[in-house]
Amino acid sequence: MPDGTRKRNIRKAVKYGMIADGTTVLEKFRSAKAAGFEGIEMDSPNQLDPEEVLAARDATGLEIPGVVDSVHWRDTLSHQDPEVRARGVAALETALRDANTYGASTVLLVPGVVNDEVSYGEVWSRSQEEIRKVLPLCEELGVDIAIENVWNGFLMGPHEQARYIDEIGSPRVGFFFDVGNMVRYARPAECIDVLGPRIMKLDVKEYSMTRMREEGVWKGFAVEIGDGDCDWPAVGAALDRLEWSGWASAEVGGGDTARLKQIADRMERALQA
Repeated sequence: MPDGTRKRNIRKAVKYGMIADGTTVLEKFRSAKAAGFEGIEMDSPNQLDPEEVLAARDATGLEIPGVVDSVHWRDTLSHQDPEVRARGVAALETALRDANTYGASTVLLVPGVVNDEVSYGEVWSRSQEEIRKVLPLCEELGVDIAIENVWNGFLMGPHEQARYIDEIGSPRVGFFFDVGNMVRYARPAECIDVLGPRIMKLDVKEYSMTRMREEGVWKGFAVEIGDGDCDWPAVGAALDRLEWSGWASAEVGGGDTARLKQIADRMERALQA
């Protein structure tokens, strides 16, 4: 959809790992372009040749708006072992440098995981401490850290999300708001109102409370964008109140170019509802 006909200035990106067609970076970028996406979110650390990535970006005209920390679920910043946390910090630094190389503005980060070994309070304090260590690098590179709400037992409500960001106390740290991940816990539109300008980018997926109740919590994600219980018009209205514009990334099951086009079209309808 041309920018001039859009109700909202929200640009669509796809996660690199969702692209099934193509064996080279350039072929994958061409697939995303043909599907109607305007950008690709890369993963880092990765094994890709940065020159190949930049060549694919420039050849297709696609942007790389962001990078996803590829090890944040494994080498968590909240782990009880300081060596694991150190590996997590090193990976985050690599992701920030790759983001700078690609021309991206954010690194998506899951800050930690609450489990039997690590309490909620420990995730809060440890992850904040580790994030503060990389803030000078963020400033040097001009790249921000965007914290995502995921099902990690942490930051599941908007007020705690806002407080966590505010306590870090840096404009280089904000929020990567995942709309579908929020449906089970709160109304996404109300969360947007609370988070306000802390929202740097959006992740777009869907969730069905009916399928959750009938088939289990993870089955709630097994619906296409627009076919679940996310109130997309309300989300759009909340974004309008915020006068928000920027990038939104699809985060669903990917596939070939035809599948990606279906996702891009559904995403466009949802975000412009």
